Amino acid sequence: MAKMMLQMMGAFAEMELDMIKVRQREAIAIAKKEGRQIGRKAKLNASSIEPIKALWISGKNKLEIAKEMEVSRVTFYALLKKYDVALDTQSV
Repeated sequence: MAKMMLQMMGAFAEMELDMIKVRQREAIAIAKKEGRQIGRKAKLNASSIEPIKALWISGKNKLEIAKEMEVSRVTFYALLKKYDVALDTQSV
């Protein structure tokens, strides 16, 4: 009897988790439809490109620029890729 009760409690917990996920997806869809921000705002955007180029010209390397912009190296490289910015001597 105890084993059956434990299995039933597990089944109810799993069902509740599924219901939470469904409600969460619905809320996110509504928020997107209303144009609200989903998740954290980006630290870097298109207006960050000019300061990055200026730092590059001043002689700093990419890791130093990322630290100065207070973002991780991965975030910094993602920004460069997103806006198709090539930091080399020919394109700057």
